[in-house]
Amino acid sequence: MAGKSKTRSLQVFDTELSADAVEWCPVSSSHNILACGTYQLQQGKRVSPPAAPVVFEFQQEESLSPPLIELQRMDTAAILDLKWCHVMVSGKAVLGMAAATGDIQLYTLIQSLSSLEVGADRLALSLDWSTGRMDSSDVRVVCSDSAGCVSVLSLAEGTLTALSQWKAHDFEAWISAFSYWDMQLVYSGGDDCILKGWDLRVGPSCPTFTSKRHSMGEFCMQVLLWDGRNMRQPLSESAMGGGVWRLKWHPAHQHLLLAACMHNGFHVLNCQEALGNGRACPVVASYILHNSLAYGADWSRLSLEKHAPCSPTAAEPKESLTETRGHLRIQYESPTASFDASLEDDAGRYIPEGTAVASSTLTAGPVSNPEGDVPSLTCLLASCSFYDHMLHVWRWDWTPDEAQQESEQC
Repeated sequence: MAGKSKTRSLQVFDTELSADAVEWCPVSSSHNILACGTYQLQQGKRVSPPAAPVVFEFQQEESLSPPLIELQRMDTAAILDLKWCHVMVSGKAVLGMAAATGDIQLYTLIQSLSSLEVGADRLALSLDWSTGRMDSSDVRVVCSDSAGCVSVLSLAEGTLTALSQWKAHDFEAWISAFSYWDMQLVYSGGDDCILKGWDLRVGPSCPTFTSKRHSMGEFCMQVLLWDGRNMRQPLSESAMGGGVWRLKWHPAHQHLLLAACMHNGFHVLNCQEALGNGRACPVVASYILHNSLAYGADWSRLSLEKHAPCSPTAAEPKESLTETRGHLRIQYESPTASFDASLEDDAGRYIPEGTAVASSTLTAGPVSNPEGDVPSLTCLLASCSFYDHMLHVWRWDWTPDEAQQESEQC
């Protein structure tokens, strides 16, 4: 049983160009900042250089106006991936972007900080920061590119410097990432259907492991969970369908995994039980209001202590629902006639399903459930889709069943 789970749209934004990556800022003073990367396809070309990554601010004031406000639009080359540094650099939040020109570009909210080309005639496809455990003593970036190479760069005094680069895969290397348990370990995956590990202390002449368990190029059709100490066999395999393009762990509840599944929407997996018994991870929430390839997705660290206002309504019945003292509000209506509805009181505050009165203050962590004082979770998320160039900001409310709660407490 998944418990009680509900998703609802807060806002839908047209990014104008094809959207492929979204990231909430992890720096505590900027949790309300969201970045969205875009690029534009042209006939006969894989990507067109012009793009306009957009930076937003999420506002929580109780208002009928949309919560997402555009702050900055940057004219850059097409963006294939973007990630925020987990710590401030020289007192500023820094956004890293992998560009179609083969550059890793760093930006603050105001201006360009640094840029470094990882190779000629190639696309930079992914990047990751070494700051995942909030350590600012050694800030590095790992990136992968369309030539199958992986590069490690250092950031010191606001300048990127190349440390090493090696041929990691026979085809495009779509993903690269640091192990947040040991920042000297790097993982990479590519169109050769191989996942590899690299130890930066011994150099890249030979990978520490090579796995061919993926049946398609990473990204793949399945989510495999691994123990980094034993890469011979995955701990769990979960078939998602549609092709998995992005995976994001919840920043606080580490058993929750957000998956962007291209042709199959966005899903939240509960990996708690799967890590212990090897079974597939159950899906506890789904968001399927996008009408195109599900590419980018991310969890917000922002606390929802204040009510997040909703987008202007597409329709709203005049009659109130007297038994719950609320109004039915349609949050978003798509071209395919699908919609997401929720109950709200006269002040526009969300009423949880089955509740007789409006609920109290919401938070991004465990909250009290009016139906039985059972710990529940409220999360703010963002997702984007490609061909329809749409960015969605949405909310997920979840009350696990008793068995799940007992498992999580063990």
